[in-house]
Amino acid sequence: MDIDKLFKRKWNGPTGKLPSKEGDEDRQERDHDLSKRARVEDFDEADQYDAGVGENDEYVADEDDEDRRFFGGGLTQEQTQILQIMNRNGEESIQETTAESLLAEMRKQLRQLELALKQNQEMRARYPNEPAKFISSEANLHEELRQLVILTTNCALLYPEFVRMNGASLLVELLSHENADIAGAVIQVMEELTDDDVLDDNETDETIKRAGLQAMDALVTALREQQILPLLVSNLGRFNDQPPANDDLAALENYDSDVQGVFHTLSVLENFVSLQQDCAEYIIANTPLLSWLLKRIQYKTFDQNTAHAGELLAILLQDSEENRSVLGQSDGIDALLKVLAVYRKRDPIDQEETEFMENAFDALASALLYEPNKSRFLADEGVELMLLILRAKQASQLRALKVLDLALAGQYGSPQCERFVESLGLKSLFAIFMLPIDSGKKVRGHAIRAQDMEHVLGIMASLLHNLASDNPLRMRVLAKFVEMDYAKIDRLIELRELTLGWVQRTEKSIRDEQRMFQARGMDEESIAELAYLRRLETGLYSLQLIDYLIAWLVMEDDGAQLHIRMLFKRYDLTLEAVIATLEEYRDNLGDALVAGGSDEEGMRTQDIVQALLEYIKSL
Repeated sequence: MDIDKLFKRKWNGPTGKLPSKEGDEDRQERDHDLSKRARVEDFDEADQYDAGVGENDEYVADEDDEDRRFFGGGLTQEQTQILQIMNRNGEESIQETTAESLLAEMRKQLRQLELALKQNQEMRARYPNEPAKFISSEANLHEELRQLVILTTNCALLYPEFVRMNGASLLVELLSHENADIAGAVIQVMEELTDDDVLDDNETDETIKRAGLQAMDALVTALREQQILPLLVSNLGRFNDQPPANDDLAALENYDSDVQGVFHTLSVLENFVSLQQDCAEYIIANTPLLSWLLKRIQYKTFDQNTAHAGELLAILLQDSEENRSVLGQSDGIDALLKVLAVYRKRDPIDQEETEFMENAFDALASALLYEPNKSRFLADEGVELMLLILRAKQASQLRALKVLDLALAGQYGSPQCERFVESLGLKSLFAIFMLPIDSGKKVRGHAIRAQDMEHVLGIMASLLHNLASDNPLRMRVLAKFVEMDYAKIDRLIELRELTLGWVQRTEKSIRDEQRMFQARGMDEESIAELAYLRRLETGLYSLQLIDYLIAWLVMEDDGAQLHIRMLFKRYDLTLEAVIATLEEYRDNLGDALVAGGSDEEGMRTQDIVQALLEYIKSL
C-alpha cells in the first residue's frame, strides 16, 4: 500500500511553479472582516446605553456636579494616586499571568508532541506493513508538530524553555522520521522559528529586542549541537524537485511537496547563516551542500528553487575566503561560467530570474577575491566569456565589467590582462568608457552608471599596472589613449572634473558627521578613517584611479603629457592636483598594509605610486 496516497502531502509554501503566499491585500482584507465581525458581536445593550447618553449633552451637565465630583470622579489627589498604583500592579499581574499561561501552553504542547511521536512509533512498530493502521497517528503527529508555532508569539520567553525541555533534540529526531511529510513539517517549523521576522521590529525597548535575538541564537546553537546542519543537507536527498516526465505518475504526485521541501530547507540554512556567520564555513566544510548547490543552479529549467540556490551560494561565498577556496577546488568557477553563458544570448525573463543572474555574477566575483581562483578563471576561458557578454550588450553586460575588474587586478591579474588585450577587449572597453554617466536607473544603451564607470577605470588601471613596460600589449593600451587626437584623454579629464565635483559636494556632510562623532567621544583616528571611507564611496576612489591613469600617461608619452597640461590649464589646474590625490592614496595604502600585515601586491602598488609621484614632481 502506498502511504503517500493515504497521507497527502500538504505544506504551506511554494508549489512546483512558484511559492504561493497570501498577498498583503488579501491578508489585510481578511483581518478587516474579522475585526469588523468582532466589533458587531461585542456591541451589547451597555454599548447602546452609553451611546444614548453620549447624544444628550444636557444630561451630562448635571446640577449636582458640585466640586467637580462627576467630571473629576469624586476622588481626592491621594485617592487617585492609590488607584493608579493599584492599576499598575494589576497590569503587572496580568503580564505575569500572560507569561505563565504562555509557558504552560508551550509545555503542554511539547508534551502532546512527545506523546504523539511515541504513539506513532508504537503503531509503526506494531503494524510496519499496514500503513492504514498507523496513518491516523501520523496525521496527529503532523498536526501537533505544526502547533509549535506558538513559540513565535514570544521567542524571548518561550525559546529558552523550549531548549531547556530538550525541544531541539526532539526536532532533530522528527527530522529523521520515515515519513517525508513529517520531516517536511519539521523543516517548516524550524524555518519559522529561526526567521528574524518573528522578532518585533517595532519594539522600542532595546533590552527586549536583544533578549529575543539572544533567545533565537541560543535555539540555533542548541540545534547545531544536535548536528542539525548535516542532517538538513542530507535530507535534501529525500526530495526530488527536478520536473518529472509526464508519464511518471508517482513522481508527479510528490513533485509539489518535493519542491517545497527543498525551498524550506534552503530557507532554514539561510536563516542559520544570517544568525551565526560561522555556519557558512561549517556547512561547506562538513556537508556536501556546495556540490548540491552547484548542480542545482545548472538545471535547464529555471524555477524558484534555482533562484534560491543561487542566492544561498552567493551568501556562503560573500565573507569567507575558505569557502571561495573550496569552490575553486570543486570546479565551481566552471559551473558558474556555464550558468552565466546563458545570458550572453538572452536577457532574464522576469525579475526573479534577473536576481538569480545577479547572484551568479556576485558569486563569481566573490570567488575571484581569492587570488588562486583567477588562474582557474583564465583556464576556463572566463575572460573570453565576459568579453562576449560585453559585446552582446544584454542585461548582463555591466555585471561582466565587475567580474573583469576583479579578474585583472592584483598579483595574479597579469595573465588575465594579456588575455584581455589579445582577445580584442580594448575596443569594447573604450566604447563603454566613452558613454556618458547616467544619474538615473537607465544603465544600458546610451549611458552608464557611475559605479560601472568605476569598474572601467579599474580595468584600465590594472592593464597599465600589470602589463610590463616592454610588452607590446601595453603599447596597444597606450595607443588607445593617443588615437583620434587624444579623444580618450579628453574624456578622462572630463570624468575627472565630474568626479571631483561629487567629492567636493559631500565634504560638508562629512564634516557634519565628524563633528557628531566628536561629540559622541569617538577618537580622532577612527573619525578620520570613517571620513576617508565616506569620501571613497562618494567618488574619491574613481578620482584616484583617474589620477593614477593620468600619471602613467604623463610618464609614458610626451604627446599625452603636453595634451594633459593643455587641458589642465583650461580648468585652471596643474599637476600638483594629481600629486595631492596620489599622495593621499599612497599614504592610506600604507596604513592598510600596516594594519593588515605583509601584502606583496600592496607593497608593489605603493612602490609604483611612489615612482610615479617622483617622476611628476621632477617635471
